[in-house]
Amino acid sequence: MAGHSKWKQIKHYKAATDAKRGALFTRLIREITMSAKQGGGDPTGNARLRTAIENAKASNLPKDNIDRAVKKGTGELEGVDFQEVLYEAYGPGGVAIMIQAVTDNPTRTVADVRYKLSRNGGNLGSTNSVAFMFDRRGQLFLDATKLDEDAAMEAALEAGAEDLTRDEDQYVVTTQPSELHAVREALEQRGVHVREAELAWVPQNTVRVEGDAAHQLVKLLDALDEIDDVQKVDANFDMDVSELAEA
Repeated sequence: MAGHSKWKQIKHYKAATDAKRGALFTRLIREITMSAKQGGGDPTGNARLRTAIENAKASNLPKDNIDRAVKKGTGELEGVDFQEVLYEAYGPGGVAIMIQAVTDNPTRTVADVRYKLSRNGGNLGSTNSVAFMFDRRGQLFLDATKLDEDAAMEAALEAGAEDLTRDEDQYVVTTQPSELHAVREALEQRGVHVREAELAWVPQNTVRVEGDAAHQLVKLLDALDEIDDVQKVDANFDMDVSELAEA
């Protein structure tokens, strides 16, 4: 399975950065703030904001935090002037990496990203050096242990999704970016619980990594995730998660 969801599986397997409540809440708050800044504070007319709020609620982010993040995005409350930045890079094994960040200081953030890459077998690329290998898509994650695959596929396609694939204990539903929220609503109306929804850079093809390269790649992705400004990392790798047991 492609690295965009494989990395999510590995982080769960290793109890990595996103399992830390403080780091997760920071990412959720920044996404809400950016969504409100770009599309307004009314979630009924801002699909990205609706998705951000739903993800925040699913992660038990307090309502007061959500409300403040929205108001900071719309300017109703004073806050840091964040902006979105996207970095492209290569990692061990020739893996292409897309790094999304929200920052108030792009100079600091790019320096942090470059440092983590150089220390862990990667290097920063120029604009469009790897982006052409990815497609922008919406993704929804379902619990595969609670839903038959044929039934999940039928529900996903009826809801307007492009595809559904299985990745270990979860199904990954793929949509057009503009259809992410509508597909989520349609699935939940059919009684299908959505664990999480997001916009991702989905690789067109994957690179198989094994052995030392796999361990080094995971170390790099962990290091990138530890950067406060980094919101999300997508990569075009595939690997056997069980090989990381002794990592």
